[in-house]
Amino acid sequence: MEELNRLPVWFWLLLIPILLGQSTWLFIDARKRDSIPWFWGLWGLIHFPMPLVFYFIFVRSGWFRRGKKDRKNK
Repeated sequence: MEELNRLPVWFWLLLIPILLGQSTWLFIDARKRDSIPWFWGLWGLIHFPMPLVFYFIFVRSGWFRRGKKDRKNK
């Protein structure tokens, strides 16, 4: 807990808009793509930058969608 007290105030003031912006963008984009928007929005609100990395790998690249389409065709 003492380590968190050592972080400067500007760090916390910068972190809040980064997390809110990331979460908002992930939620809106996932909703457009019909890809579990609440999951991406909540995860984006509590972590940075892993939700963006995973979102681009699984949703934006189409890898997640291809798996759904393949299952429907079988």
